[in-house]
Amino acid sequence: MRRKPAEMGSRKMVVYDQERWDLLKRLRDRAKRVMISLDDANIESIVHGSIARGDVSASSDIDIFVPQVVRSFRMEIALSPHVMLQRKIVQATPRHLPKAHILLGENTTVTFPLISPLRRETEFYRFGGYLGLGEIDSRAAGVDKRLMLIEPVPEGHVETPLSELSLGHVAKVIGVCQDTVEERIRVLRRRALSGRTGVYLEYVLGEDQSFEKVLSEIASRDPAIRRRVIG
Repeated sequence: MRRKPAEMGSRKMVVYDQERWDLLKRLRDRAKRVMISLDDANIESIVHGSIARGDVSASSDIDIFVPQVVRSFRMEIALSPHVMLQRKIVQATPRHLPKAHILLGENTTVTFPLISPLRRETEFYRFGGYLGLGEIDSRAAGVDKRLMLIEPVPEGHVETPLSELSLGHVAKVIGVCQDTVEERIRVLRRRALSGRTGVYLEYVLGEDQSFEKVLSEIASRDPAIRRRVIG
């Protein structure tokens, strides 16, 4: 897939060819199908990352997030029309949000919180750019893993290194608080140095296990996780 950059100092205009527009449509059509299934069950969801920004590539995954706590049986009923490959609980550190991941076919993951998320934990998704079902035919500004601010334009997007922008400006463009921008920069820089950030908890559920029960059992054994779960 060819990218046509037009240099503007450190800012860069990336012009999309038809292949990229077609790929974006295919990925979004897949995301829409999953989001419509959730919407039919009165469950709000957003798609985030490159699918929302538009700067997709052949390796792009489809990441869908439900921003509120929903009982897992409702999620699984809503997603039953889709191929469900795996269910797991993931928690980055004992202080971070424990999340449920449902992996579907076609490189699609649906994530939802198992306890009420903090403001910064929901802003994490806006940082990378996100769209709700009603907005999915538009594109959103966001920051990619290279710490580039991606701003959609009709021809493609303009990308600018965060190092050349004020954090206040970045926060305003993507609609988050400045402390969220600062935290995400720290995390992504650490990931760039180490190759990946560690994960404190990653538990794959068995066929008959529920997310809520498994998290409760883990919290009963792990005081650090219990403090976050109980609040």
